[in-house]
Parts: sequence; structure tokens; C-alpha cells
Amino acid sequence: MAEGTPQQGPIVRLFEVRAKPGCAKKLIKKFAGTSAEVVKGEPGNQGYFFGHGIDLDEDYVVFASLWQDLDAIKARFGDAWQTSFLPPGYEDLIHECSIRHIDASAGWHAELGT
Repeated sequence: MAEGTPQQGPIVRLFEVRAKPGCAKKLIKKFAGTSAEVVKGEPGNQGYFFGHGIDLDEDYVVFASLWQDLDAIKARFGDAWQTSFLPPGYEDLIHECSIRHIDASAGWHAELGT
């Protein structure tokens, strides 16, 4: 395995977007439906979250999914796992985007409750 490639998980797949002006809310709605369906129930997926920036950064939006390991990401996204997967209709809302994979094996904790 190449140096810097994680050998265990979890791995966070972070889709970062600078939405076109006035399009962030539309993109968040797409995240809730289309993007969620891309990862939900897939082998190795352990959850996802999405949101947008606050105040002056409101055109910044993210969709993050948590995966068991890098192999699960590669199984879901294939050879294009290192590129952004854009379902139909997304390009019209996005100014620029990127995908990052974060090795979270060094530490992970979340307390989500009501």
C-alpha cells in the first residue's frame, strides 16, 4: 500500500462545495435526497451528515460520509473514487467542488442526541 494510504478506518469522505450565489439551499435539499441515497445502505457506509456555512460563508456546503475503510469507498465509487460524484442537476448549482478522504482512525467521537 502506498505511503500515506490508510490501512484501517474509519474514513471520512468529504465533498466540499462553493455553491453558485443563491443556490446553497437548493443544494442542501439535493443532499437530503439524492446524495443521501448514493451512500445510505451501501456496504461499509456508517452514516453521513451535511450542512452549510454560517453568515458570510453560507455558500459553502459540505456532504460528509463515514466509511468503514477505504476499500468500502472504492467498492461504492469504483475507479473514480478520488473524484467528486455529481448526480444530474448538481452542476447547475455548483461553482466549484472537491473531494477529500480523511483517515479518522487516530480519533473519532460523536455524541448525537436530542
